[in-house]
Amino acid sequence: MDAISFAPLLAWPVVGVFAALAALFVLAAAVRGLRGWPWRALAGLMILAALANPQRVDQDVASLPDIVFAVVDRSASQTIATRPAQTDAALADLRARVAALPNTTLQVITVDGLGADAGGTALMAALSDALANVPRAQVAGVFILSDGHVHDMTLAPDLPAPTHLVMTGQPDDWDRRLVVKNAPAFAILGEPVEITVRIDDSGAAPGDATADLILSVDGGADQVFSLPVGRDMAVRLQLPHGGMNVLQLSTPTAAGEITDRNNGAILRINGLRDRLRVLLVSGEPHAGERTWRNLLKSDTSVDLIHFTILRPPGKFDNAPLNELALIAFPTRELFLEKIDDFDLIIFDRYRRRGLLPSLYFQNIADYVRGGGAVLVSAGPDYAGPDSLYRSPLGAVLPGAPTARVIEQGVMPVVSDLGQRHPITENLAGDSGPWGRWMRQIEVEATSGDVILTGHDDLPLLIADRVGDGRVALLASDHAWLWDRGFEGGGPQRELLRRLSHWMMKEPELEEEALWAEELGSGLRIIRRTLADTVPDDGVLTFTAPDGTEGRLQMTQTAPGRWEAALPEGPFGLYRFQSGDVSVVGAMGPPFPKEFAQTVATDTVLRPLVDARQGGVVRISDGLPRVRTVREGRPAAGRGWLGITPRGAEAVQATRLAALLPGWAWLLLSAGFMVFAWLREGRADRV
Repeated sequence: MDAISFAPLLAWPVVGVFAALAALFVLAAAVRGLRGWPWRALAGLMILAALANPQRVDQDVASLPDIVFAVVDRSASQTIATRPAQTDAALADLRARVAALPNTTLQVITVDGLGADAGGTALMAALSDALANVPRAQVAGVFILSDGHVHDMTLAPDLPAPTHLVMTGQPDDWDRRLVVKNAPAFAILGEPVEITVRIDDSGAAPGDATADLILSVDGGADQVFSLPVGRDMAVRLQLPHGGMNVLQLSTPTAAGEITDRNNGAILRINGLRDRLRVLLVSGEPHAGERTWRNLLKSDTSVDLIHFTILRPPGKFDNAPLNELALIAFPTRELFLEKIDDFDLIIFDRYRRRGLLPSLYFQNIADYVRGGGAVLVSAGPDYAGPDSLYRSPLGAVLPGAPTARVIEQGVMPVVSDLGQRHPITENLAGDSGPWGRWMRQIEVEATSGDVILTGHDDLPLLIADRVGDGRVALLASDHAWLWDRGFEGGGPQRELLRRLSHWMMKEPELEEEALWAEELGSGLRIIRRTLADTVPDDGVLTFTAPDGTEGRLQMTQTAPGRWEAALPEGPFGLYRFQSGDVSVVGAMGPPFPKEFAQTVATDTVLRPLVDARQGGVVRISDGLPRVRTVREGRPAAGRGWLGITPRGAEAVQATRLAALLPGWAWLLLSAGFMVFAWLREGRADRV
């Protein structure tokens, strides 16, 4: 019999009432001096016991095995030198020693290196998950096979048994690592960029005073700096181009260090142009003039200079001079002396009326050929005899006017070529049906790319490259109707923003472009082109960090856009080539967390081990024996580590049986009552 349980025949309150009545009767008998009152009490107890119905509980109990956890660190830092072999040997030895213990099993928890460079070694999370799936009363010990570098100690569970660290590595290990202490996410072109770096030695280092730092941008020529070891140092450089610049920093591998994986770092710094300067010249006041001004003034990266011609110089209307302009139009300074200071010149409904001589227009044309940009927003002025096209500037403009002005509703449409051009790519789906423009200047495209069409498929927006510069012609002065929401409006702000930034040579708006983006643990490579196909039938070639070459097949995902994916590979710089365009992409985190510290240490896990009276042993000093110790006793000693047997049991079956049959309780009760009657009757005779 393992225990006794009760299954009362009546509710417990009713049994309590009977117990109270029985106690009163017994008390009354005792007060009256009846000599049989103890036997009366026993009789009442038998009746109450019968009502409580006591039962014998018999259980079949099985002994449960003790569980020992082996937490095996297979993260990236555990692939260094002989650590994989050490781990395998220690695990095999632990399996054998635990198997030799009675009623003890080993559960292995493997923490792999997937994603370790991003978040480090998540060993405690894995251990917590395993403990949640077994009864704590069965856990007899925990063995952690690791180099000691764990990055989620805040998730450490409350361990119920001795915990030990079986540490990989060698006592004479040392490592050199490059640490980027501070680096900007973006920088201004033409200004120095400062990066703070540090070269650190750890472990049994040789004590070198200096080490070389090698820096390259986009896989270009190496720059070498000699830096003192163990000190923060500032390195200055200038970014060579706008857009994303990929910097690779490294220090040469020193003889004897255990790994060179942390000898380098990859930085991505976005190069920005400082304060793009735009000159806006409005030939006359009109409703759309403020559209250009508001667009450019709202762009914090743009410095805008705006002049509006209120009247031509030869017009006399007797108006006071102080009511005409605050300052004179500095034509010579703007178009001869400082024209190269501007990134973009916009002529908005401008006509030749003697304000600018032909020499100035010739200088503007030369400015374009030398790398400048001119945008003409044309109104009726462009169709007349005073058109800019009939000046020396017309030699670089992409559309010739026919003198016809179309004064009717015109629906702008993105051309087939415009579907692939970065200025109008995906523009058609931005806001549903667009509103009409109410005027278009008929022009014939003489060069460039027609990316918007209007009435009868006539060119509405033409973009062109001339020499090293760029020009564009917008053959309407009614884009402002979109801004006012006429007939639902349209993507006016996005169109004009892209147009102006394309002309100012923003890298993300290049027509023939190749760039790489992070895609999970790999890279996605995107090719944009105005052609119907990409070179080499869509085959993209690449060079990996180790110098090996590979090929990827690109697939078309949208008009003018082709993509390919490169799965996870060796960390470092990859150079991709498609036709005449190339790009450098970086795979891997900027600062690999898993390799921030590589020399094995017990510093991180020591508090957890000491809290459970465990121990730390180096595999290089010999594999420890495993023995049992009592609860609460030290679980580590010279050459051995201990576990605490738990002796847990599990109930497999339970049987219930009445302690006595009902007739037995009745017989006992009646017997005690008769005995009480006899005692009291004898007393009366005496």
